[in-house]
Amino acid sequence: MKYFFPISILLSGIIYFFFVDTSLLFLVLTTKLIPMLLIIFYAARQRPVDKSILIGLSFCALGDALIFFSFLPGLAAFLVGHLFYIYAFMKQRQFSWLRLSVTVPLIIFGAFMGNSLISALNSSGGEAFIIPVILYLIVISFMGFAAFQTGNKYLYFGSILFIISDAVLAWNLFIGDVTYSGEIIMLTYYGAQFLIAHSLTRARARSK
Repeated sequence: MKYFFPISILLSGIIYFFFVDTSLLFLVLTTKLIPMLLIIFYAARQRPVDKSILIGLSFCALGDALIFFSFLPGLAAFLVGHLFYIYAFMKQRQFSWLRLSVTVPLIIFGAFMGNSLISALNSSGGEAFIIPVILYLIVISFMGFAAFQTGNKYLYFGSILFIISDAVLAWNLFIGDVTYSGEIIMLTYYGAQFLIAHSLTRARARSK
């Protein structure tokens, strides 16, 4: 039973990647959501459960569904999910100058991505997306910062994978084609969400 959810999440992700007819929207949407639903159930089984992380996972699952139909509502759902993650992570923060130093690479990443996205959106006539996209970039960068303040290694790697996933998505969508973007985006995304859910096992161990 210990490995039921990790194996089920992996298998359902493989089915989504390799065995789904992409012309069937309902089937694609359903199989894309199954790994996230399993991740939510996995997180809900942990004790003590962090409701903020459960809500964050749920908003991300909602974003997965909405983004199929409209980009901005999907982006908004993910943004709300990250706000709940930030709240959950900041409750676990443990001050350290080393952890605080993660601010530097995050600012460099944010400045590079922000400048690249603004230039691309201006040149392509996508000015209406600039504010929501930059707002999301700020929020996910702060999510990464908050994750590193926890001292939880699962959140370290989960936040990094999430940032990679969204950076590749944004680059591929607004700036230029990324080879194997779909595979990179979803593998890092599912990995990030699983690690965020799995981080609760570390919290449980600390509470004993």
